[in-house]
Order: sequence, then C-alpha cells, then structure tokens
Amino acid sequence: MTPPPSGPVCAGASTAALGHAPYPSFSSYVRARGPVLLRTARSLTANPSDAEDLLQTALAKTFVAWERIEDHRALDGYVRRALLNTRTSQWRKRRVDEFACEELPEPVGLPEPDPADRQVLHDAMWRAVMKLPERQRQMVVLRYYEDLSEAQTAEVLGVSVGTVKSAVSRALGKLREDPELTPVR
Repeated sequence: MTPPPSGPVCAGASTAALGHAPYPSFSSYVRARGPVLLRTARSLTANPSDAEDLLQTALAKTFVAWERIEDHRALDGYVRRALLNTRTSQWRKRRVDEFACEELPEPVGLPEPDPADRQVLHDAMWRAVMKLPERQRQMVVLRYYEDLSEAQTAEVLGVSVGTVKSAVSRALGKLREDPELTPVR
C-alpha cells in the first residue's frame, strides 16, 4: 500500500485545508451582495434552481477574474454583466425540449396586507415581461426591478443610453397593450 501524498493534490486545496479562502474580500462580497444578485438572476430565468446555477456560474467567473478587477466598487456591474453573458450563452445553447410555462414560480417572501391581490398582479406582470424580446426584458429588469439608471443600464449591457431609452419605451408600450394587464389599469 502506498502512503497518501504529503501535500495537497491541487493548489486550491491548500487554502481550503488551512481553513481560509484565498480572497477573503470575495467571500465577504458574496455574503453581502448574494441576495441582491440572486434576485437579478431570478429575473433572468423562470426557474429558481436555474437562477441559483446562473449566479453560481457568474460568481465563479468573477472569482477567476478577482485579481484583475481594478475597481471593486464596480463589482455589481461586473457580476450583472457576467449573469447576462452567461444567460445569453445558455439561451443560445438551450435545447428545444425546454418550454415556457404558463405561470412562473414565485419566491417565498413576507406576506403583504393582501397577498392574493398582490400575487395576481405580480403573476400578470411577470407573464407580460416574459413575453418581451430578450434584450427588452433585460433592460426592463435592470431599469425597474434592479432600479438602475438609464446610464447604469447602458453600461451593464454595453449599449448607448439612447438605445436603453428607446428599447424600454417600446417594452413599456408592449406592456401597456398586454390584455392581461388591462384590468389592472
């Protein structure tokens, strides 16, 4: 019988064996911003499990680039961009056997004063948003669900502010025309 190797098999194992992460700032960033980033991921995909996988992939990409990111104040933008790029890549590769469902699963949250009415409105709005083209949906989610400015949305998506304004305007026009949202007005 051969003795076990004296050192770790890979370089990453040595830091894990010592009980500390190679980038403590990355760990604290994920702990602090994880819920917000998960909400962003959930807005990009209908399945909560897929959203968690999407966020995990984006965080893994961020971890690999951690030392190259010069301005750590812009990390949210970097991770959001990684989320969008990863989701776009997944969308391009997706198989035909994935089907959109009629109702989106909703995250469990604190009960509102009238949860039934709020849920009906929320479901109708998400169904309407999911009908939008991918690019318009991304812009609406970043502008109104993530509460980014037009300039921040343009920066995250790598487009001009004018493109964001016109695409969001067209998307809001489509939402206004959606028959499911007519009774809400």
